[in-house]
Amino acid sequence: MTERKRLPIGIQTFREIREAGHYYVDKTGMIQQLADNGKHYFLSRPRRFGKSLLLDTIKELFEGNEPLFQGLLVHGRWDWSVKYPVLRFSFGRKNYRQPEALGESLHQQLTQMERDFAIKPEFSDAGSRFADLLERVKAKTGLPIVVLIDEYDKPILDALEYPEVAKANRDFLRGFYATIKDYDAHIRFSFLTGVSKFSKVSLFSGLNNLEDITLMPRYSSLCGYTDDDIDTVFAAELPGLDRAEIRDWYNGYNWLGTGVYNPFDILQFFRNHAFKSYWFETGTPTFLVEQLLKRQIPTIQLNNLLSSSDMLSSFDVGDISTEALLFQTGYLTIKQEENLGGQFFYTLGYPNREVYQSLNNSLLAALVQNKSQQVVHASQLYRLLSANDIAGLRQLFHSFFASIPHQWYTNNDIQHYEGYYASVFYSYFASLGLNVTLEDITNLGRIDMTLKFNGKVYVFEFKVVELVPEGKALQQIKDKAYADKYRALNQPIYLLGVEFSKTDRNIVGFDWEPA
Repeated sequence: MTERKRLPIGIQTFREIREAGHYYVDKTGMIQQLADNGKHYFLSRPRRFGKSLLLDTIKELFEGNEPLFQGLLVHGRWDWSVKYPVLRFSFGRKNYRQPEALGESLHQQLTQMERDFAIKPEFSDAGSRFADLLERVKAKTGLPIVVLIDEYDKPILDALEYPEVAKANRDFLRGFYATIKDYDAHIRFSFLTGVSKFSKVSLFSGLNNLEDITLMPRYSSLCGYTDDDIDTVFAAELPGLDRAEIRDWYNGYNWLGTGVYNPFDILQFFRNHAFKSYWFETGTPTFLVEQLLKRQIPTIQLNNLLSSSDMLSSFDVGDISTEALLFQTGYLTIKQEENLGGQFFYTLGYPNREVYQSLNNSLLAALVQNKSQQVVHASQLYRLLSANDIAGLRQLFHSFFASIPHQWYTNNDIQHYEGYYASVFYSYFASLGLNVTLEDITNLGRIDMTLKFNGKVYVFEFKVVELVPEGKALQQIKDKAYADKYRALNQPIYLLGVEFSKTDRNIVGFDWEPA
């Protein structure tokens, strides 16, 4: 058993982690590979995934602070006699919705760097000041420079709801980042991180030598903790905890290599010993939810979205695909990769229970517009399922839709798209973290939704009567023998046909029987 150490919650400073005896998951071997094999890198990861700590580790390594790396993989493989100058920019400290905020932030940071290297500024614009710094710091130290840029995209993301500001920030940064290429001879190593991956055309057109390692399998765990990290580095934290449940709640992020946990989640869980949505609750996905409703994306589709490599990379102001938005922000991850004729396709889905449950809860709140009733109905749903009170479920399902305010429909046409009613229905189950399978394939068709709960199986079929006036939901379940797929479980099976009406804005048919 390893000894217990301090949990590095909220600490993004490598020196503090090492000197104060906190847990540290060793990423230095991968950092050394990057330094040995290339020069200009880009990495996209969701918020609170350890990107700032990674950059700070790189900074300390290139500055040659050897004592901090004692006992780590890189220690015996690095030339500690060379201490490179480092210029580190971070855009995390401001909100960039105001047009002048980006310029202010950059000039403040450049001023501090000029002071650090005792350089008197000779230019007024940010790009020229940056170029001058690169030239004069190299001349002063005799060494090429390490350039690190944290949250490179925040000035754009902050202003997405203000397109003119976002475009101005993007264009400003395009010129600023182009300096890295123009002064390549002055640079030893550069690394940019952010949440999103803006297309090279829109933001990195002047930096086409940047190597994107976001989906490189060997660097998939450069940020985040692996299962092995949990079992070894954090072994002292595990006694008395349900290891399988930890994995179910927090593991599952995948960038084509080893899957990882979000560090923020795990550290909070080890401190509190309670399964909660720690990462999700630190950022309200208001913009994301609004986009999903605006684009009429049914929640029942979110766990099985198909995307391509081009789609995941095409992120720009006013041109953000739903798949790229969900993937880059960490609400969906890659579940499967396929190479079809040289084009790569990815099936996206929820990484873990935390995101599955919490995102559906947020989407449900936007769909039903009545948080008080939402809480009451969710708790009733769990109790009725626990009692296997199917007759009570019919009344509850009717109440789901009856509680939605009338003005929600008059201000919006969402009820007219086919997936709306099934999405409300499904999201109630998903918001409770229940074991739901959608579009479950059998040899005769696809089951709309299957719920496994409390030793029982519930098979659902949904119909919108205006779209399928002759269809009977329960009869389809029976005709296609959907229950046969689950008979081997030797558990009670219940068939439920649910029919919605766009005219009535509610359930108009609810039939059920045991299989």
